[in-house]
Order: sequence, then structure tokens, then C-alpha cells
Amino acid sequence: MRRDIFQAIADPTRRAIIALLALQAMTPNGIAEHFDSTRQAISKHLRILTECELVKQEHQGREIYYHLEIQKMKEIDKWLEQFRKLWEIRFDQLDNVLSNLKKIRNE
Repeated sequence: MRRDIFQAIADPTRRAIIALLALQAMTPNGIAEHFDSTRQAISKHLRILTECELVKQEHQGREIYYHLEIQKMKEIDKWLEQFRKLWEIRFDQLDNVLSNLKKIRNE
């Protein structure tokens, strides 16, 4: 079964892994040190993130480093952009309502 990027980011542990990898490439052991999960559980999360192409593996000697795939993150950002615009409009409307209420209260 092929997962999509939104299934991958639905899990809080995977979002935390993404946040770690946004700072620097890391080995699975380095990632696992930040969690109270087993190394196997972290490997499963990394496998899902890799399947969704949110992270890539890079071999450096005997170590495997995972790094974030920025292009895939841009797909998420592009999808969120439609909601961001809606939220900005609604916050502007709320700001106008609050300004009007403040004016009425001060009169």
C-alpha cells in the first residue's frame, strides 16, 4: 500500500522526526536518541517517511543518514496555502469586528 504525505505527517512522532531532520541530516540511532521509542519503532517511522519521499537516505561510509526532502515539504505548503489565505481573510474580518467594537465602546 502506497501512503501519501498527509498520512505520513498525521503521526506526531513522524512530525517530530521531520522537525529534527529539518535542522540536520541524522542517523537512525541519532534520531532514536530523541524519543522514548525503540529503535525498531523509529525505523518503521523512517520507512514510512521514506516511502512518502519526505526523507531520503544517504550512505556515508557504513552509516546511513536521513535528510529532509524540501520539494515534498513544498507540496504540503502548497496544499496549506489555500487555507492560509482563508485564515488571513477571516482574521482580517475578526480584526475589523474587534476594531468596530472598540470604537463603539469608547464612544
